[in-house]
Amino acid sequence: MIKPKIKVCGMRELENIRELVKLEPDYIGFIFYGKSPRYVGKKIPDEILDAIPSSIKKVGVFVNATEREMKNAITQNSLNVVQLHGNESPEMCQIIRMAGVEVIKAFPVDEEFDFHSIQRYRESCGFYLFDTKTPQHGGSGKQFDWTLLDRHSFTKPVFLSGGIGLEDAEKIVQLKNKDIKVVDINSRFETEPGLKDIEKIKKFIEIIRQ
Repeated sequence: MIKPKIKVCGMRELENIRELVKLEPDYIGFIFYGKSPRYVGKKIPDEILDAIPSSIKKVGVFVNATEREMKNAITQNSLNVVQLHGNESPEMCQIIRMAGVEVIKAFPVDEEFDFHSIQRYRESCGFYLFDTKTPQHGGSGKQFDWTLLDRHSFTKPVFLSGGIGLEDAEKIVQLKNKDIKVVDINSRFETEPGLKDIEKIKKFIEIIRQ
């Protein structure tokens, strides 16, 4: 059995975030990808930043952004973690890591995914994130086959993402892959893009942390 940490991604609304903070997730994710329906803008409002205690890490999610865009976002929003969801190179990961944040490199998984390809990122990021391969770079609400992960041993802690809902909580705690350290939830807990059902998240967290 695993007892992963919790990341809630795609947050945007102040009161929604205030309610989420009461549940003490480990990470809150903000999407800086302009094509996402959960795009938070270039600058998170100060009242939102002030509502998040230092015990919860703020994650900025980017897709093929420039070095300048990401560094500006890190500074302006006091980000603790950067999640790279595009075709970023190991060199870009290292550059962002040197800016003083943790780096999560996301990989889109399907039946054809070559897990050996991630080895070149081993030195330049702190975490791997596996999400379902879709044209939207995440937030699809679809799951990939989690058993694919059991065929490999990873040198990094793993974020499990992609279409995770409340009904998956019991299955997640029964997973045997000890590399899975964080569960990343988003669209399956929404009433609309960027707005989460806090009661559903509460139930999910209770099962995961029991």
